[in-house]
Parts: sequence; C-alpha cells; structure tokens
Amino acid sequence: MVEKFVGTWKMVSSENFDEYMKALGVGFATRQVGNRTKPNFSLTVEDQGMICMKSQSTFKTTEVKFKLNDPFEETTADDRKTTTVVSLESGKLIQKQTWDGKETTLEREITDGKLIATCKMGDVVAVRTYVKE
Repeated sequence: MVEKFVGTWKMVSSENFDEYMKALGVGFATRQVGNRTKPNFSLTVEDQGMICMKSQSTFKTTEVKFKLNDPFEETTADDRKTTTVVSLESGKLIQKQTWDGKETTLEREITDGKLIATCKMGDVVAVRTYVKE
C-alpha cells in the first residue's frame, strides 16, 4: 500500500507553513529559511519492509529509515529530537512526532496524482503539495 508514495516528489506549493513552524517553536531565522526552501521528498522501500523517507533541499537534507508502526528516534530538520511512529491508515501515511510533551502529525496522501502533506500542530494546519518528478 505504501508503494503509491514511492518516488521523488517536488514541492509546488506550501500554505500556512510559517504558522505551523511557529506552533512547533521554530525560531525566526530558521523559519525564514524554511519558508524559502522548496524541498524534494523521496520515499523508497528497502529490504524487510524498511522504508526510507528523505527530504532534500539546498538548506538541509534529512533522512529517516523505519518500519511501519515501530517507534524510532528522529532528529527533525529544525533539530527537534522526537519519538516518531509512521503508520498507514485509510491510504494515508501518518507520521506522529512526540517530544517534550508535545505532538505533531504529518499526514501524506495521494490525491489526483499529487502528494499532499498536511502538517498539524494543535489547531494550526499547513498544507504542502508535491508533484512526482
């Protein structure tokens, strides 16, 4: 089921991302860079069901490898140390990050051939749209 996410995706739009980063507690300077960056997102499936997700930009590259539903430690692009679990629910790839008593959710789904990433922190929602390269 994760196969539909496999590939390299180029970001074409980003809505409300500055507010989302503020909600995460990201500082002003990092938010300025984050708002100007249009990362590529890639997902591959490796041996034994290991999934690799990579976000690549001129500013920073982050990569995580995990199995669905298995918690793992993640260092995010803004340097948060989180415990993360990725699951597949109703065709969506749901990434939950928890740290310091806080939680954010990134939902990725394929709609009309586009990858839609919805980032939620409390009542703040950002939407980033990607097209396959």
